[in-house]
This record gives sequence, structure tokens and C-alpha cells, in this order.
Amino acid sequence: MKRLRGHEIKASHWDSFYKFYRNTTDNKWGSPYLTKDFFHIMASKMGDQVLLVIAEEGDELVAGALNLIGGDTLFGRLWGCRPQTYYPSLHFEACYYQAMEAAIELNLKTVEAGAQGEHKIQRGYLPVATYSCHYLMDEGFKRAIQDFLYRESAQVKLVMKLLHDSGPFKEGIHQNHPCI
Repeated sequence: MKRLRGHEIKASHWDSFYKFYRNTTDNKWGSPYLTKDFFHIMASKMGDQVLLVIAEEGDELVAGALNLIGGDTLFGRLWGCRPQTYYPSLHFEACYYQAMEAAIELNLKTVEAGAQGEHKIQRGYLPVATYSCHYLMDEGFKRAIQDFLYRESAQVKLVMKLLHDSGPFKEGIHQNHPCI
């Protein structure tokens, strides 16, 4: 495992990461909306705000996890691996454990591992609310979505409370933990 930032990330890393990204989108119900050029341009514009975690076997890259650094937070965003690659727990090492170590080394307050994923709880991440903003032109569709979101929000809050109440952290501790 290696963590690379800014100028340490070469074009060949991004070319490999794009293949990993496509493997994920092609096999995990996704849509490959990002292009290979996107990763190269993002890296040139964001510099040291980009953290790429890579896994190597010998001299060959086999997997990677893209993280972005903003303010006091490390944002984990994309993961991918070489087709037909399987190493037990590699996903968790690249996406979660390496992110936690990087956040500690960089003195960041928070690791934001992305929306969804009950599998993250056993890795030390309790759920936090995430938000998005959408503009809907059709009033009927807008009302239907608002109605659904009202009901869903109540359920999500309840489930989050139950998960926090049964989580490993004592009251008041998890709010100040550097990686939660």
C-alpha cells in the first residue's frame, strides 16, 4: 500500500486508476460518467489536495482509492481494482484504514467515507447525515418526492439513532474522535 499526493501521482497512476474505476462502474451497477482526462485534469488543478491510495503487487498496480482533502476533512470518493483481482479486505484497507492513517498524519479532524454502506460500521464509521440539493421543474413530481423524503427522513433519523446508540463509542467521545 502507498499513499500518494500531488506531484507523486504520475500519469500512469491515473491511467491505471481509470481502469479500476471502469471495472467498478461496469460491474457494480454504475455509470462511468468520469473520463480518463477528468482524473488527469483534476490532479493538475487540485495538486496536494488529492490523495491516491494505491495497492501494488510487485511492480503492478492492482487497486486504488481516491480521496480529496478539503479544510479539515479527508473525503473518500472512489475505489476500484483490476478485473479478476481479489484480496481479502483490500477494499477496506485502501478505502478506510489508509484514510484514517492519512487523516491522523495530516492532522485532519474528519474522514468522510461517503454516503451509504452499513459495512462501514464494522470498520469504525458510524453514520452521519449527508445532504444534496436538487431543483425539480415538474410540480407534481416535486410534491411526490417531497412527500417521500419527509417520510424517509424520519426513518433515516431513527435508524441512525439506533446505530449510534448501539455503536462502540461512549456518549460524547465520537464527536471528538479525529477519524469519525
